[in-house]
Amino acid sequence: MFGFGRLASYDYFVHLERALGERLRAVGEEIETHVVQVSPTASIRRRALKLTELIASTCGEGGEAGPIHLIGHSTGGLDARLVASPSAVLAVPAEVLAWRARLASVTTINAPHYGTPLASFFTTVSGERMLRALSALTVVGLSLGSTPLSIVGALIALFGRMDKAVGLDLKLLDRTTEGLLRTIDEVRGHEIRDYIDSIKEDNGAMVQLMPEAMDLFIAGVEDRPGVLYQSTASMAPPPSPRTFVKSLGGRWSAASGVLFDVLYGITSRYDRRYPCGAPELADGDGQVLLARAFGRVPGFRENDGVVPIRSQIWGTLVWAGYADHLDVLGHFEGGKRAVAPDAGVAQPPHVDWLCSGSSFDQDRFGTMLDAIASGLLSSARTSR
Repeated sequence: MFGFGRLASYDYFVHLERALGERLRAVGEEIETHVVQVSPTASIRRRALKLTELIASTCGEGGEAGPIHLIGHSTGGLDARLVASPSAVLAVPAEVLAWRARLASVTTINAPHYGTPLASFFTTVSGERMLRALSALTVVGLSLGSTPLSIVGALIALFGRMDKAVGLDLKLLDRTTEGLLRTIDEVRGHEIRDYIDSIKEDNGAMVQLMPEAMDLFIAGVEDRPGVLYQSTASMAPPPSPRTFVKSLGGRWSAASGVLFDVLYGITSRYDRRYPCGAPELADGDGQVLLARAFGRVPGFRENDGVVPIRSQIWGTLVWAGYADHLDVLGHFEGGKRAVAPDAGVAQPPHVDWLCSGSSFDQDRFGTMLDAIASGLLSSARTSR
């Protein structure tokens, strides 16, 4: 949700890909990484087919054949689980799936395994328009570092009214979004506009990520025997009056914080029949990890601004902490542009466009990646 592969010369997963690669190479592993470019809101099955095709075309044969690891953030985690599932019917030739015999692990990062209330909202007419606006803000916020505050302010005002479901002016929303896209076109060309328009053309994933629909996904998608399933889970601090006070300053971060508060509120909605999480946590170690990270086991309403934290847990929980939905990919406030010590090449700076007050930083990012890398290494040894 909101994500992309490479767009307008910006790599969405660049921080995660580089930092994880550094850890694996540091212990002598030879690795090859590929980022899958999928339609942002297409159905999980359509996205999974794209994933399958990329793996089949890049995994190598014979002496090149090694263990394969799938790492999915947000909806990408569900794509990975569907591809790995022995019960999935993907309607592709058997040879296209032959690589599954080499599958060692599936890592899901803040994935909505039990759905998210935010998806239910995005299936509405006003929600679909807001999803386009949010996706546009994500692209321009990360690639440019900011966007015109006048446009952000208009969107925030509309968001507040939208959440109350009172008098949302869809024409005004469309004009505001169009103004943002024109700003992007001037800087980045029409590539981003085409990407945002694809959300209007195919919104299947939003229907499938509704808690009621994910209830069926859980019943029909099986874990593959012998494969490690590990996950990370995070939540942001609940919005407080302090957020509103900050918004009076008119700064980009303050405006973004108000926007996050609205997302958090929608995602915190709770239905006891479809609670966006397993009623009980089966993994005792996972409960200990949650209690250590937050001082208690979080409830069903607490979330990262997009996905409830209890919905993010699948398989072995390897890391938990305070972070929002984009922090965990390296999209947090990171100061000046860094230089890779081994290559002498400038790396993209860490940009925190969705300000949640989580205080996520480089140290927490590193701790999370250490935990993920440890699981990948153990599963690779087992597969060999």
